[in-house]
Amino acid sequence: MPEAPDPAGTALLPLGTFPRRVASVVGTAIALAVAFAYWHRPQPPPTSSVPPATTSVATAAPTRIVYLTVHVSGAVSHPGLVTVAEGGRVANALVAAGGVRPGGELGSINLAAFLTDGMHIVVPWIGDGLAAGPGDPSGSSPGFPVDVNSAGVERLTDLPGVGQVLATRILTYRDTHGPFETLEDLLDVPGIGEGRLAGLRDYAVVKR
Repeated sequence: MPEAPDPAGTALLPLGTFPRRVASVVGTAIALAVAFAYWHRPQPPPTSSVPPATTSVATAAPTRIVYLTVHVSGAVSHPGLVTVAEGGRVANALVAAGGVRPGGELGSINLAAFLTDGMHIVVPWIGDGLAAGPGDPSGSSPGFPVDVNSAGVERLTDLPGVGQVLATRILTYRDTHGPFETLEDLLDVPGIGEGRLAGLRDYAVVKR
């Protein structure tokens, strides 16, 4: 039987052709969607070649304390070398030396005077006859040289580096062996070496 003519004037598609045509169209649409999504994907922000700035926390440098070495002798509890922070006064040095002993004379000492490194402060005993030197703001009096053959324990402690114990040893040695002939004889006293003797030469004498 002859086929009926197509009303639209086009030939009818063979059976099975339409599903393949649909699959082709769908595949093309998916491919276009994938391509569109790839080209329009979110882009990462551009990286900068400049390294990020680092913030540094400034730390304050610790304060450095400067200490002064002062020689305190005479009527104090612990005569000898003491260390006092820079800016200290004579009163601070006396406290560092254990304080003034009973019988010490403070009337001629300026307790408010500022200390300097290497200063020698002598606290005289009442009736010792020592007074502050003219123009000496510290009120310390040299009272030197000290005669090691006649000085007592208190007077011997005025010598630099000589404390109560060493002064007693000098007196004991002198009483046992007689007066010193020269300053070098002090080397026979326990506790006095060449270094200590060198520090005494400007402050001690031997009188016979």
